[in-house]
Amino acid sequence: MDYKDYYAVMGVERGATQDEIKRAYRKLARKYHPDVSKEPDAERKFKELGEAYEVLKDPDKRAAYDQLGSNWRAGQDFQPPPDWGAGFEHPGGMGGEEGDFSDFFEALFGRAAGRRGGAGRTMHVRGQDHHAQVLIDLEDAYRGATRTLALRLPEVDDHGRVVARERRLQVQIPRGVRAGQHIRLAGQGAPGIGEGGAGDLYLEIAFNPHGLFRVEGRDVFIDLPLAPWEAALGAEVQVPTPDGAVEVKIPPGMAAGRRLRLKGRGIPGTTPGDFYVVAQIVLPPADTDAARQAYRDLQRNLPFNPRAHLGDKR
Repeated sequence: MDYKDYYAVMGVERGATQDEIKRAYRKLARKYHPDVSKEPDAERKFKELGEAYEVLKDPDKRAAYDQLGSNWRAGQDFQPPPDWGAGFEHPGGMGGEEGDFSDFFEALFGRAAGRRGGAGRTMHVRGQDHHAQVLIDLEDAYRGATRTLALRLPEVDDHGRVVARERRLQVQIPRGVRAGQHIRLAGQGAPGIGEGGAGDLYLEIAFNPHGLFRVEGRDVFIDLPLAPWEAALGAEVQVPTPDGAVEVKIPPGMAAGRRLRLKGRGIPGTTPGDFYVVAQIVLPPADTDAARQAYRDLQRNLPFNPRAHLGDKR
């Protein structure tokens, strides 16, 4: 999809105040309104303007959008990073009134983008719930942990600019938590009005990228390098897991890509996940005379054609 530069659409700088954004919108809305405008593509431009204003008028959406940085150009191919919104605390969910927005907008904020409704007029109103995505290590899901997390809450300062206020919370990460699961912190959302209680804070869990493991639901995978003789003859090897190394028996004739399942050694739970060892056969380099001769001896003593099933008789 194409990246959309909402600041360029509205003709304002990235550091524009909320009042400057509002004035720019009013000016351009009059210019491109389809009922009165004689500009080419007025309807399309008016729609783009409305989408840009939907993001930049809202401190929460604007702060999240600004995380993408200023290096993207309009029309450039774009895919949002999976953790692009991590660490930003925002009021409410992303549900609400549905608008006619672009694929770019929906990729960032969802199909129904959060327009927050007006607060009730009673003197006792419960505070809004807040939501944030947080990144934890996979090992924390195996053992549980207590972590201090830094969250950024977008606010409008005295000059009308969006700034991020940081707050730190000590959070208990439960053993067995999964990516996508929410942890509820009661009373840690927005304060209420009058005698209304504070809202709650919901933390959506995501895992930090790991150099060894990948996760699918509760199952965990590792690519295990094997020497050709280990794969051919079988072996016993030490395999790291997030819960410590284990001894794994490699059966003879282990093919590249074949999986060995270690039942119940995935992410813990009432029904724990499994841990999968995926064989990756690594060839020793032929970078010395002795190594090259060893390969020649193997070629001579072990007739083998990996392409026999293709009809190649050579």
